[in-house]
Amino acid sequence: MPKYMFIYRGGQEKLKFASPEQIQQVLQMWMDWIDQGIEAGWVLDAGDGLKPGGAIVNMDLTVTKDELSTESGSLISGYSMIEVPDLSMAIELAKDSPMPNSGGTVEIRELTHNGKQYK
Repeated sequence: MPKYMFIYRGGQEKLKFASPEQIQQVLQMWMDWIDQGIEAGWVLDAGDGLKPGGAIVNMDLTVTKDELSTESGSLISGYSMIEVPDLSMAIELAKDSPMPNSGGTVEIRELTHNGKQYK
């Protein structure tokens, strides 16, 4: 069965001015969604959120640091790995994730496996 990576982008902007209670509600939505996926068997790895910042090693081996912008909403904010029969189902699960309601996007990419089987 195909495995997909969900790459979450953005979503932090909407939380900038949120109250602690609102932030807790969003975190609870994420935990509920992940728990639902674990129970149903489609979550392989719940993944994690990613902190802003970091570094990029460019093809000329220069390093770009601390210029990863959250302003454009393109910053990768987290990831998860799922296993479902096809891309259509992955799209439906991504639509049900808390990310669209948080103002972010979910990029869905199928893993190639390079001929190897992972458990």
